[in-house]
Formats: sequence, C-alpha cells, structure tokens
Amino acid sequence: MSDIHSHNPFEAMQARLRAAAHIYGLDDTLFQVFMAPTRSMIVSLPVCMDDGRWEVFTGYRVQHNIARGPAKGGIRYDLNVNLDEIKALAAWMTWKCAVVDVPFGGGKGGIICDPKKLSKPELERLTRRYVAEIMDVIGPDRDVPAPDMGTDSQTMAWVLDTYSMHVRHTENAVVTGKPVGLGGSLGRNEATGRGVLIVAREAMQRLGKPLAGARVAVQGFGNVGSQSARLLHEAGARIVAVSDLNGAIKNDRGLDIHALVKHVTETKSVTGFKGGEAMDRAELLTLAVDILVPAAMENQITEDNAAQIRAKIVVEGANGPTTPEADPILLENGILVVPDILANAGGVTVSYFEWVQNRLGFYWREREVNERLVEYMTHAFHSVFAATDKYKTNPRLGAYILALDRVSQAMHYRGFYA
Repeated sequence: MSDIHSHNPFEAMQARLRAAAHIYGLDDTLFQVFMAPTRSMIVSLPVCMDDGRWEVFTGYRVQHNIARGPAKGGIRYDLNVNLDEIKALAAWMTWKCAVVDVPFGGGKGGIICDPKKLSKPELERLTRRYVAEIMDVIGPDRDVPAPDMGTDSQTMAWVLDTYSMHVRHTENAVVTGKPVGLGGSLGRNEATGRGVLIVAREAMQRLGKPLAGARVAVQGFGNVGSQSARLLHEAGARIVAVSDLNGAIKNDRGLDIHALVKHVTETKSVTGFKGGEAMDRAELLTLAVDILVPAAMENQITEDNAAQIRAKIVVEGANGPTTPEADPILLENGILVVPDILANAGGVTVSYFEWVQNRLGFYWREREVNERLVEYMTHAFHSVFAATDKYKTNPRLGAYILALDRVSQAMHYRGFYA
C-alpha cells in the first residue's frame, strides 16, 4: 500500500472524508466541494531584521468552508509549514467546529519561519506584515484567527492591534486566544487540555472503567500535552510517561506533574527531571497504558508502529496524529480511538465562547466557561458515538459523518450562488 497519506496531511483528510462520504451517502457535488478549500492565499512578507537586512518570508491563509459561519483557525509559525498542511488543518477545523456544533467554518494560517530564532521585535514586524497582507479575508464576520504552534497570546495581541489600526476602531472579536486584558476569555489557555480530559473520562466510562487510577502516557508537552497531563493528574489519573522534542521520561508510580511543569518552565525540556527515568521517545507510544494522548505532531501513529500500540484508548490531542493506514490496525486490535476532530475541540469551543463574549461585551467567570465547555464536549462525544453506532463504523468516521451531516445540511439550506 502506498504511504502517500502518511506524509501528506491534506490527502489523509481527503481519505477519511472519502470513506465517511461513502458510508453517509453524501451527494457527489457536495463531496467535490468539500474536497478542496474555498480560498487559499499565499503571501510574501518582506521584513526588516534587527541587523538592518531584509528577509522575505512566505505566509498562508486558507478557508476551507464557511457555510456554517466565519472561518476559524490558528496561525502557525514553523519551518515545516506548507500549503497542504494548512489546507488539511483548515479542513479539520471545518469538521471540528461542526462536531462540537459551534457556528464557525474552517480556516488556518501559517508562516514558514523558526520563531525561536527571531527576536521579539522581528516576530512583531513579521506578524503585523502578515496581518496587513491578509486584511481583506479576515474579520469577526469573515475569518477569526487564533494561536497555534509557534504563536501565543502576544502574537494575537499584535494581530488585534494591526487589524484595529486598519479599520480605525478596536475590534476585539477579530481574533481569539488574546490576553485576558484585551478581551481574552478566562479558561482559554487550558481549554484544549480540558477537552482532552472530558472526552478521556467519557471514553473510560464507555469501557466501564473510572478515570481515577488510569495509567496515561502523553506524547508532547507543549500547551496541549502539559495541560492535558496536569488536568488528568488532578482528576486522579496516573501519568506514567511524557515526552517532548528532546526526550522522554517515565515513572511507573506516576510522575509529579506539577513539579514537572515547573522543571519544564525552568529548563525548557522534560529531560533531566529527577522524578522520572529517561526512556526512548518512540517507546512511549507503545507502553501498556489505559490512555495514550498523542499531543505532538501529525503522523505519529502509522502502519509501521500501530500494531505495537498497547493503550486501551487513544485520545488524539494533536491534529492528525494517526495516519489512515494505521486506523484499521488500531480498530482490529480493539483500541478505542477518540479522534482529533472531537478530542482536541476544547480549544475552538472556548474560542467560540471568547468570540461571543467579545461580541456581547459581557464576560463570564472561569467557572461558567468550564461548565459550558463540559456541556459542549460531553454532548459532542455522545453525538459522535451515536453516529458511530448508527452507521456501524468506527469513531473517527462517526465524527466525520456527524460533521458532514451538519455542514451539508447548511449547504443544502443555502444552495449555490451562481
């Protein structure tokens, strides 16, 4: 079998879409529409560096589908950014927003750069130039960016300010993931990790087991991985292994996650943590645990290692961590996969809450944000598994079918403008 899907995330998305569309019986015209993004922008970004020389960066913004509302999706700063990756991420946002039933379509953006090698002033100039180039397609009613890999709340503050200066008034709702002092939502920073916790708990209940005492391995210790680990730890689960780009550690008795977070803040890596022993990064994926949370990059579970996965449940904190070729192997081995477009949708759900609060000019307490997140994620989990049971398929295709049903319904209501 060709491994092309293993290396091209957009083709991986298309493979899942094709399978779900066949089961669902999607109209062929809509299928063709969903297979390609509505709009793709490529922009050149000349930036004056600190030493006075000019460097030209390449940026992207893709809108996959806007039938249910404005496009929604992060801005990624990474050397490996490419158009197919951004197209895939935009499409996943379409399905993710539909799965949790928030009124957004799918979008995504990115710039090819290494943010760690750029100074703060260089990052600010790069961000502002990028926003100026995509001004015509973003806005609170058009396309609402958010942080992603290599960007943060400060980046979003620059996006907000640049956009606001162009439209001549402060527009908080143009972007989410902002600092709270600029209209950001309480609870946004840990929202994706909290969503992982919620669906992990529901998945354990589906298997008739409690979350408390469950053995968990987390691949990736960025925002999603660290927040997932911390929240699962506080819910009584035992985090026995974690990894990042530099290495991996384990402790069968359970890692002290609060101490580990402090260690990572100080050293920028999980390696060297005294409360755990070093292990091979690849080995983490194959540990005999109750829950595996891949929260790093795409294409981590492939046909090459899927047969060695021994977790009872895989909760996909990252986007696209499992390739299409690996799916049937996990299914055959009886592993319950909570797919990415459900598992990591906590972030976009609270982004929706932030957007709503910005539009209303009325802000909620953190307890209210978290309670609403539990409601949305729990409802989405049961809706996905209802579709899974109805169509006698696996949860990933169940999630895609649920999303297809909601987006295609919106498309049918709207019709095609010609």
